[in-house]
Amino acid sequence: MSMRSWWVLSMLGLSSLGLSSLAGAEVPQEGVSSRPPERRAKSYVDAVSYFQSEAEFQAWFELRGRLNQNFDDICGDTFCEGDYSNIESIVFRCSVETRTGVVGQCLWVFGGSAEDIDSRTGVISTQTRTWACKSPLARGTTMAALLTALAGPEPLYATLPGTQKTLYDGLVDCL
Repeated sequence: MSMRSWWVLSMLGLSSLGLSSLAGAEVPQEGVSSRPPERRAKSYVDAVSYFQSEAEFQAWFELRGRLNQNFDDICGDTFCEGDYSNIESIVFRCSVETRTGVVGQCLWVFGGSAEDIDSRTGVISTQTRTWACKSPLARGTTMAALLTALAGPEPLYATLPGTQKTLYDGLVDCL
């Protein structure tokens, strides 16, 4: 067999293999994708970026103010009796899924310090610490439901939607 004949037979064999492997393949119709539909990725933003109305902004900022006050009211008798006697609330923040309004997570961040004065030199030494306390939210909690549940004068003790827990419970587990 000549080299040319060998090459022609090889090409015919490869062609038939290629065609047979395509025989079972579906050819997409024009305008119809053979790929599964793409799902839009979730997108989370800070609660302040999620709110659309003045009432929502006002409810959020009032809630944060009441949480700070509730914490200040109990700090000396509870969390602030340990190594860090001056714990301060820094911020309460939540992430919200932009399309659904479902809360991704809420964290309440605290900072604390303990200071010592050297009686011989007057030098002050400090120990500092921060805490990021996760709120015990139920999966699927919406920002609207959270704002409603925490709307009263003592949001620290209000039952969170879909749970038997409060934000205070989350602090006990954290601080």
